[in-house]
Parts: sequence; structure tokens; C-alpha cells
Amino acid sequence: MKTSNNWYRTTILSMVLLTTGVAYAQQPALQHFRPNNKAGLNVFEPSKQDTVEFDRVRVRIGGDFAMQFQSINQTNSLDSLVDLGTNFNLPTANLNIDVQLYDGLRMHLRTYLSSKNHQEAWVKGGYLQIDKLDFIKPGFLQGFMDVARITIGLDEFNYGDAHFRRSDNARAIFNPFVGNYIMDAFSTEAFGELTIMKNGFLGVIGITNGKLNQNVVVNDNSDNKASFFGKLGYDNQLSDDFRLRLTSSWYINKGTTTGTWIYGGDRAGSRYYNVMETLDGDGGPFEGRFNPRFRELTAIQINPFIKYKGLEFFGIYEVASNSDDQGGGAFTQLAGELLYRFGSTEQFYLGGRYNTVSGEMVESALTQEINRLNIGGGWYMTKNVMAKLEYVNQKYEGEGWTGTKYNGGEFDGINIEAVISF
Repeated sequence: MKTSNNWYRTTILSMVLLTTGVAYAQQPALQHFRPNNKAGLNVFEPSKQDTVEFDRVRVRIGGDFAMQFQSINQTNSLDSLVDLGTNFNLPTANLNIDVQLYDGLRMHLRTYLSSKNHQEAWVKGGYLQIDKLDFIKPGFLQGFMDVARITIGLDEFNYGDAHFRRSDNARAIFNPFVGNYIMDAFSTEAFGELTIMKNGFLGVIGITNGKLNQNVVVNDNSDNKASFFGKLGYDNQLSDDFRLRLTSSWYINKGTTTGTWIYGGDRAGSRYYNVMETLDGDGGPFEGRFNPRFRELTAIQINPFIKYKGLEFFGIYEVASNSDDQGGGAFTQLAGELLYRFGSTEQFYLGGRYNTVSGEMVESALTQEINRLNIGGGWYMTKNVMAKLEYVNQKYEGEGWTGTKYNGGEFDGINIEAVISF
């Protein structure tokens, strides 16, 4: 009965959001802002170009709604997994509030109205983005701030480029497929970061407190060490038809009670429902992706992005390693996504994604490997409404899964997702 009530509540909330969007069709333009619709495709860090004049405080209310129709089958060597039928999943919804507080000063807040892991509404996170220091005094450090951005908050931080293309609960309009990557680099932590952008070159340096769940209580196991991250890259529209972006990011944490969340910080849950769930209840909302949970983690992610006319490629080379003091171990993630966008406004696309993760939990342990293939396409019916269809196949391979439910594990099938964002 609870699920039914949550479904109706989510639907009503989503209708309210849509009504708000229709009534407020001329939403205010905000400075240095990534549009929450098709215009935000392939936008990574918002531009430093100052194209919006500030005249007063402006509030932009937006939202996201996603509904999935899932038809997936699964199996393993123990024949211990639940049978999956063909039906709709519980819809997900977000409420987004963006406020232009002052010239060069903007706030963002996102609330998950309903998610796979939490059917109740709760705040995902928010941040303050500073592109000018005119609130101190007009023109203060203008030469520096023309190329710099300061971001402070408790929200996702800028490690890697994959988080710009992933589904953030119901905000699935930038993801050409239904699932996110297997090692899903995304966490919401208290953070501060400095971004420098000039002539296509990009640099980011930042710090987080390493905690997903905020708590000031200290016990015998607390070390409360911070996480550090950064990014270097180049992103330029080299011609009308050709864009090139290449970035390298790093993340490091030496704490034994912090830093384990970089691949497990999406509390909304994974995008494939009830996969790898056993008949005796072993499983949960995060199955389908992988978090090594290394305590003293060092991660490096390299991302090439190439777009030539309608042809688009995005890639991931990522290594996540544990310190020798914690037993060593490392996992490597490789991913390649090739799309072709076509139509008068590139409103249609077809493509595929291959993603693999392999490695050992501790040094010299047996290898664990996960391979996933996605094939599909989509249609932006308007800049705010899209539909996508995909086939997914995921396999667990390697001797490291022996004796677990993942031994011989595989799921495959069809997903249809409808998305509204504004």
C-alpha cells in the first residue's frame, strides 16, 4: 500500500511541477548556468562568458520527472536470483531551485521528491557559485575573477567528466542511456573548489570533508581526514563542426573512515531495479554498479570527448587503487560511448556504450570483472521532453566472484524511459 501511495504522491507532485513549468514558461535567465533541458547537452563546466545582465534577485523553479518501463531477465550459477517481470518502475522526481542572488553570485538547491532508495522527499544538496566578488565592492579582483570561479556547498563536486552526463535521480535528460557507469563517480560531500578557465584551458582544485553522512561525533575509529581532488583539461570548439575536450582528474583520501563514498555516494540508487537481488533478500537499491570501498583511495579518471558534426564520442579510463597499508588492490574502469545525433536540431540519436571494470579487492587476490553493453537511441520531442529505448546486458566474470551470488551472474533486457526536465 505504501508503494501505491508513493506512486500517486509522486505523480501528483510531478503534475504540480509541470503546471508550474507551464505557468512560468518564461523562466528568468541566470548567469553562468547550465540549462536544464536539451540546451544543456554536452555542457560541462558552465561558461565564464558574462552574457546575462544582473538587475535584481531572480528565482528559477524547475523540476525533473522520469518514468521507466523495464523488461529485464537475470540469472546466476546458484539459481538464487528473483524473477523479474515486465512492468513500470516507481517514477522519480526532482525539485530544483536556482537563485541569482547578486551579480556573479548564484545558488542551487536540488530536492529528490521521490527516488528508488528514498520514496520520501529529501534534500540532495546545494551550493553557492561565485563568479564575481562585486558583493565585496564593485570590480574587486575583477581580473582574477574573469577567469576564476569559486564553488562552496554540500553537493556533487567536480571529479571527472562522467558526472556531467549521468542521470541524477530524475534528471536523466543528459544521459543517452538509462544506467550510469558501473563505477559511478558521484558523491555529495561538504566541499570547496576553485576553477580556472581561460582560452579553452581548464584547471580545478578542491577539497571535501570525505563524508557522505555528516556527523560531528568522534569515536575511537574517527580520523576525519579530508579528500583532495583536481582536474586539468582543454575544451575548445576548433571549428563549426569539430569540438575537442580532454581532461584528467584525480581524487585522493588517506583516511580510514572517510573517502569510501566516491563510487557509492548516489543515495538515490542505481537505475536498474531489483537486479542481482536474491530470493532470500540479499540485494538492495544500489545493485548493478560497483563500489570497491577502498579506505585509503587514490583515483585517476581521464575523459576524452570528441564531437564532429552529429558524431559524438565520450570515453573513460579510470584507475582506483588502495594503499598498501590497507591491503593494496586496484580496479580499472574503461568505457566508450559512441553516438550519432541527427535531425534538423539533432533531436534524434542512436548509439552504443561499452563499460568494463576489472581488478582485485586486495593485492594478488582473484580477479573480479563486470562487463556491460548498452545499445539504444532516443528522441527529444521538445527541448524539455525526451524518450529513450535501450538494450542492456551486464555480466559478472572472473574467479573472484566464486561462492557469491555474482558467480555466473548476468542480466539483460529492454528499458524505455520517458524524461521531462525544465
